[in-house]
Amino acid sequence: MSQSPKTESYELAALDPEFILGDTMRGARFMMEYAKAEEHMRAERIRSTIVVFGSARIREDGGDWQARVYNAARQFARIASERGGALADREGWRDNVIVTGGGPGIMEAANRGARDAGAVSIGLNISIPHEQDPNPYITPELSFKFHYFAMRKMHFAMRARALAIFPGGFGTLDELFELLTISQTGKAPAIPVVLYDRQFWTRIINFEALADTGMISEEDLRLFDIVDSEEEAWEKLTARGLVAGSGAS
Repeated sequence: MSQSPKTESYELAALDPEFILGDTMRGARFMMEYAKAEEHMRAERIRSTIVVFGSARIREDGGDWQARVYNAARQFARIASERGGALADREGWRDNVIVTGGGPGIMEAANRGARDAGAVSIGLNISIPHEQDPNPYITPELSFKFHYFAMRKMHFAMRARALAIFPGGFGTLDELFELLTISQTGKAPAIPVVLYDRQFWTRIINFEALADTGMISEEDLRLFDIVDSEEEAWEKLTARGLVAGSGAS
């Protein structure tokens, strides 16, 4: 008796790329993006993070203002890595590890600052039509690539113990307001938030007008601080309750 031909349907589901990448498996792919990054972060003993957001367009050689902002992000990440607990050895849990979107600009500066301190750092890249390559300062074992913005945002939020926002555009504002909303609504415990560069932020967003018109409450204005130096950023975060981990120097 002749055997039936082995068609595409006969492939093991786990070994069938066309099936895995099909519409019906979107939920499974979403789950895998959670599980892969989670598995690696646990293996590298990442217990908590400090999220750094800011523009991919800011360059160290982009002029006086851009250079100042870039270097502030770099120095802040170095300070946070040295004092926060990211320097724990491989056998201990690492706290307040710098995590960025993995690309250039402010993201590069923050990952670079963590490396200056001799600490690990995380990059959560996103797959977009104009491909964004990971910057060279991310710890290789903690460099990830996501297809789904929602799962990437979840990984930003789930270990975050503080948030440092540097000047940026749509993406930075999106992440800022999403995490502020989570705190505002009580969906998650409020975490310390600082916005670097008062002149930029007060020009870009009139937070007081939102309160004056009743769109937010006066209490919501206390969800964050606006700062003008990397030392002030660290001081405000710790004053708001950020606790250094066991690896702090």
